[in-house]
Amino acid sequence: MHKKPNIKPSKQNEKFNAPRINEQITTPNVRLVTETGTEVVTLAFALKKAQEETLDLVEVSSGQDISVVKIIDYGKYRFELLKKSKEAKKKQHVITIKEIKLRPRIEGNDYGIKLRQSIDFLQKGDKVKLTLRFKGREMAHTDLGMNIMNKFLDDLKLHGIPEKSPAQDGKQIVVLINPSNHK
Repeated sequence: MHKKPNIKPSKQNEKFNAPRINEQITTPNVRLVTETGTEVVTLAFALKKAQEETLDLVEVSSGQDISVVKIIDYGKYRFELLKKSKEAKKKQHVITIKEIKLRPRIEGNDYGIKLRQSIDFLQKGDKVKLTLRFKGREMAHTDLGMNIMNKFLDDLKLHGIPEKSPAQDGKQIVVLINPSNHK
């Protein structure tokens, strides 16, 4: 028995939609873009012209009945597309939500650590979700938990702005804080 080879697409082609080149283009007529302008020609003529210039015929835009093609060096074109996609990834910042959990009977040092962590997250441009959870008989003193939350928000007012005031949701008080001005 003869097995077919398992051919996987290259990782570089997965990073962007690779355009069709040369004989991969199937439309009978193409819109050829040159330095002088654009013209509608047959695919055979465009391929012949690309071979004369020892360059590739690259499909720049498809989806219409006439594909738009350019005569360029495909290696350079692919490199430019990869470079543009990497630059776009560098410039984007994904905002994540970091959760800080508090308790109604939190001690001073623990409070300071949680506050510093929250400030660091907000300065990096991340959102902070503050959660204060009650257990058992602590539910009788929800006002103490609300006081801690308000004090925490007051300490963070230079670094973040709450989306809305703290709200009690079952056995916990929750508030989401947006960074006020991140770098």
